Amino acid sequence: MIQLVDNGRSGFAMKSAPSNLEAVGLALAGFTFWVLADTSIKMVGSSRLPAYEVLAFLGLSVMALLILRGLWRGDAKAVWPKRPKRQLVRSCLDLGNNICVVVALRHLPLSLFYILVFMSPMVITLLAALFLHERLELRRTIAILAGFVGVVVAVDPFGSSRQGDWMGVAACMVCVACFSVNMVWSRVMTQSETPESLTFLSGALMAVTGFGCMLWHAEPLTMRLAATLCAMGLFCACGSICFFVAVKHTSAASVSQYHYTQLISGALIGYLIWHEKPTVSMMIGGSVILLSGVYIALVAARQRREELPLFPFVPFEE
Repeated sequence: MIQLVDNGRSGFAMKSAPSNLEAVGLALAGFTFWVLADTSIKMVGSSRLPAYEVLAFLGLSVMALLILRGLWRGDAKAVWPKRPKRQLVRSCLDLGNNICVVVALRHLPLSLFYILVFMSPMVITLLAALFLHERLELRRTIAILAGFVGVVVAVDPFGSSRQGDWMGVAACMVCVACFSVNMVWSRVMTQSETPESLTFLSGALMAVTGFGCMLWHAEPLTMRLAATLCAMGLFCACGSICFFVAVKHTSAASVSQYHYTQLISGALIGYLIWHEKPTVSMMIGGSVILLSGVYIALVAARQRREELPLFPFVPFEE
C-alpha cells in the first residue's frame, strides 16, 4: 500500500506501508512461530524445570536476539520504549500469559490447548468493540456465542473421553484473558511504540522475574534442555515481532482470527511428536470454533474495506 505523506516542504511524498494482505501474512507467520515456541515449551515441560526457570531463559533469549538484531541493523535504540510505564503494565499481561502457557502445556494435549485458547479471538472482538469502537453486529455476536458453545463441546467437561485436567483448563482461561487484553491494548500502543520495544520489555520482565525466582531454587540444565530453550526464545521473538507489525497495520479483530491456523499446525505437531489423537468432541467443537472464526474474520475484513479511506494521509515525522 502506498500512502501520501505531507513532508511540509514540497507537497506530498510517497511512503510505502504494508498492505492488508502483507499484514495477514505476517500474522500467519507470527502464529506459526508461536506454535513452534509452544512445542518447545511442551518438550521442556516433560522435564523437572519449574515454570519460572523456563520463563527466565525465554526472556533472556528474546532480549539477546533483539539486541543482536538491533546492532546488526544499526538501530539498537529501537528496543527501548518511549513510554516505559505503559509498556511495563502491558508486559505484566505477557508475563501472566506466558506463565500460564507453560502450566497449561504440561497438563493438556497440544490440540486441546489450542482449541481452548481459541476463545481469545472471540474475547478480542468483544473488547475491540468496547474499547476501540470496532463495529459488532448481531450476526457477529451470534457467531461469537456459537464459538463459545464449540469450546464447551470440545472440552467435554462431563464426558468420559475428556483429555487433560482442570489445572490445564484453568491456566488456559487465564491465558485467554491476558492475551485478549494485551492484543487490544497493543493495537493502540503499536501506533507509537516499535514492535522491537514491545517484545524486548516483555522479555526483560520475564528474565528478571524468572532469574529472581531461581535464586530461591533452580534445576540443573542439560545440553538438550539448553538447546530447546534457545530455540524456544528464537521462535517466540520472531513470532512477537511478526505479530506486532501485523496488528499495527490492520484491525485487532482481523489479526486475531488467524489464530485459528494454530489448530491445524498444533494438531499435526502433537500427532507427529506425542501421537496425540483428537477426540470426537474435540473435532466437533473445533469445527464449530473454526467456522465461527472464519465468519467473524470475513465480516471484519469487509468492515475494514468499507472504512478504509481512498487516499490515506499520514503525518510526516522528522
